[in-house]
Amino acid sequence: MRVEFHCHTVYSKDSLTTPRRLVDTCRRKGIDRVIVTDHNTIAGARACQALDPERVIVGEEILTTRGELLAAFVTGEVPPGLSPLETIERLRGQGAFISVSHPFDVMRRGHWALPDLLEILPLVDAIETFNARCWSPEFNRQALEFARRHGIPGTVGSDAHAAFELGRATLSVPGFTGPDEMRRVIGQGAARTRWSPPWVHLSSRYAVFVKKLQRKVS
Repeated sequence: MRVEFHCHTVYSKDSLTTPRRLVDTCRRKGIDRVIVTDHNTIAGARACQALDPERVIVGEEILTTRGELLAAFVTGEVPPGLSPLETIERLRGQGAFISVSHPFDVMRRGHWALPDLLEILPLVDAIETFNARCWSPEFNRQALEFARRHGIPGTVGSDAHAAFELGRATLSVPGFTGPDEMRRVIGQGAARTRWSPPWVHLSSRYAVFVKKLQRKVS
């Protein structure tokens, strides 16, 4: 089962990918499961799941006061701005699978300081060991080394904000149907990854610009 763990739709402020475009692209590229992880909302994931309930898993990328968390099998939206411990408590309360987004990418607001990451390590299920959008491959190497050193499984993701990025980083794992089964199989995953060059971030900046312009016009 080929899984995309990290991607965005138009429900994120920096993406223009519609739910229909995301689902159609995943079908075309042979992505068996896709976890839609918009920033601080599950509305886009729910819209995608309505189009393809078997393929789409509802997720969320949540900005805490210390860094970003990546969750799958989210049933209730978790707001941004909470402490990491409170965010994790809310996610655990709904049985969600929890990973840590691009922990060492210091070019992003959502990266983690080492003491904060170590504090939450016993409470999360995985570390994102490859993010195709990391500005430098060194950030992914640091994440992979950290996960190996601490014996925690890794997830990978394209972090796609544009449809063409989908599938650039996927994990092939045995079949699963829920978060508990995902936890059991995640360590058996085989990663297929391709780094996205920095120019892909222009698509995000363009999306932000377009949405600002639309708000002004309306």
